[in-house]
Amino acid sequence: MKTTLYDAEHEAFRASVRSFLDKHVVPFHDQWEKDGIVDRAVWLEAGKQGLLGMDSPVEFGGGGVKDFRYNCVLNEELIRAGATGFGLTLHNDVMAPYMNELTTDEQKARWLPGFTSGELITAIAMSEPGAGSDLQGLRTTAVKDGSDFIVNGSKTFITNGINSDLVLVVARTDPEAGARGFSLLMIERGMKGFERGRNLEKVGLKAQDTAELFFDDVRVPATNVVGKEGGGFIHLMEKLPQERLSIAVNAVAAARYIFDVTVEYCKTRTAFGKPIGSFQHNRFVLAEMATELEFAEIYIEKAVREHNAGRYTATDAAMAKWFTTEMQKRVVDRCLQLHGGYGYMTEYRVAKAFQDSRIQTIYGGTTEVMKEIIGRTLGV
Repeated sequence: MKTTLYDAEHEAFRASVRSFLDKHVVPFHDQWEKDGIVDRAVWLEAGKQGLLGMDSPVEFGGGGVKDFRYNCVLNEELIRAGATGFGLTLHNDVMAPYMNELTTDEQKARWLPGFTSGELITAIAMSEPGAGSDLQGLRTTAVKDGSDFIVNGSKTFITNGINSDLVLVVARTDPEAGARGFSLLMIERGMKGFERGRNLEKVGLKAQDTAELFFDDVRVPATNVVGKEGGGFIHLMEKLPQERLSIAVNAVAAARYIFDVTVEYCKTRTAFGKPIGSFQHNRFVLAEMATELEFAEIYIEKAVREHNAGRYTATDAAMAKWFTTEMQKRVVDRCLQLHGGYGYMTEYRVAKAFQDSRIQTIYGGTTEVMKEIIGRTLGV
C-alpha cells in the first residue's frame, strides 16, 4: 500500500537531504569506517543545510518545526546512503527533546546555537560497565558541593563519545531517594577530570565513534543541571519513547532497503539456468518478507502520526522497538542467505546491513526489556 505519511514539503526536504549526503557523506564514508569516526567538518556542513535541530527554536538556528516526519525522512535517507556512522539520529531524535524541552532560557542561549550549527556535537551517557538497560543500577554519582556537583563514575557504549562536546550524563544525586535520586547533568568538553577512553571496536556501525567515558571529580555547576534535580529518571521515561520510535523507523527503513536490493538480485542472479527468484522456495521467502515489511510500515506510519499528536506512549514505543528490530534481523539474515556466498562479502550492501543490524535489538533497551515493559501493562 502506498504511504500517505509524507506531504510535498517532506519530499522536498528528502531531495535536499539526498543531495547533501551524496556530496558530503557518501564519498567519504568508507574512509570514516576505516578511521572509526566521522570528520567533524561534516557536522558543520549538516548545520549549514538545516539538518540539525529541525524542531529547535528559530532564534537559535533551528528549523522551528515540530514534526517528527522530517526526522524520519532524514533517517531513511541515511539508510539509503549507507551512512550508518554519522550520528545525526542521536543528535536530532534522542538529544533534541532534552535540549528543546528541558533546558532553561539561559541554557538554550548557551547551547542551542552550537547544537543547530554543528559546532557542539551531543551525546547522552546512560549505560555503565555494570548496568545497561537497568537504569536504577547506575553507579555514577553527583555529590553537591556548594553550588556545584562533583561527578564520579564511568559510562560505556556512548554514541558520539569521542566527537561529543556536550554529554548529558545520568547520575545519582541522592542515593536514598530511589528513582527520584537521579539527575541529568550536562558535562562539557574540557571540564577537568572528564576523560574519554577507547573508541570501541564494534561488529557494525564502524564509522560511529562509540566510546568509554570517565569522570574523576568533575566539577559541574548547578547551572548545568538539565530539567529538575532529582527528576532524571522521570525525564528519561518521558523522552525514551521518541528514541525507541526512531530506532523502529530505522529498522523498517533498513529492512525495506535491503529487501528491495535482494529482490533485484534474485531477478538477475541465475542458478541451474534460471533466476534464483523463480524457485518456489525463494519466492515464498520473498513473499514472507514483503508481507512483514508491509505490516511494519503501516504500523510505523500510524506510530509517527500518534507521536506527532502527542498520544504515543512508552508501551507503544516498546512494541514498535522490539517488533521492528527483530523483524529487521530476520529480513537481513534471509536476504544475506539469498545472496549466497556473495552475501558474505563486505563489498555487498547486504553484508554491511547484516553487521549494522545486530545492535538494533540491544541499544535503546533490549528486546527482553521491551517485552517486560509491555507485560507490566497487561497486569500479569
